[in-house]
Parts: sequence; structure tokens; C-alpha cells
Amino acid sequence: MPRNMSFMLTTPQIRNHTKDVTRRLNWLFVKSGDILNAVEKGMGLKKGEKVVRICQIRVVSTRLERLNEITKEDCIREGFPQVEPREFVEMFCKHNKCEQTRTINRIVFEYLEINAKQGGGQ
Repeated sequence: MPRNMSFMLTTPQIRNHTKDVTRRLNWLFVKSGDILNAVEKGMGLKKGEKVVRICQIRVVSTRLERLNEITKEDCIREGFPQVEPREFVEMFCKHNKCEQTRTINRIVFEYLEINAKQGGGQ
């Protein structure tokens, strides 16, 4: 059974498939070929709330890099074409409470065709 990966801050980008790269502080265990459930929210659910699956994705590649090495191209791939690298790093650090020089796991993924045709699901 695939693990859930939360895309709480980028749900619209996942739904419209404008995001194919994500940066995570941990997720060091994930490897190429892993299939994951992209979900709206994975933690902090209130009583009675359930995980809402958006679609399934397959990990294409991963690599460790410093957060502040992000390029403009990767801002676009992260689903933020209007954001400059400096702004992305500030936003990431604010939401993840980390330093700009923190080493993160850069994860490239693809949308599984069955879910792309269905437009996502629950």
C-alpha cells in the first residue's frame, strides 16, 4: 500500500499537474519507482476528518541539496512560476521552520496515467 505524501500547501498545483518536483526535509527513505498517494493533508486532521487522496504519483529521482540552491526552473517545477528562488526559500523556511542552508531531499515525480485520466480522486 502506497505511503501518503501531503501537498497541503500545493494542492491546486497537484490537482492541475503543474508541479512535478517537491522538496522535503526528510523523506530520505523514498527512492526511484516508489508510488505515493498525493493527499491534501496527512497530519493534524481534526476528529472526524479523513485523508483526501488527490492522485497517485511515482518517484522518478531524488537527490540531496541545500535548500538555497533552488533555481528559477525548479520554482516553476514546484508550481510557483511567479516566485523567485529567494522568495521560495523564505516561504519554505517559514512553513518548515528551518534554515536557508538546510539540506533537503529534492524529489522529482510523475503522475500515474490512470489518475491523470480520472482527474484525481478520493
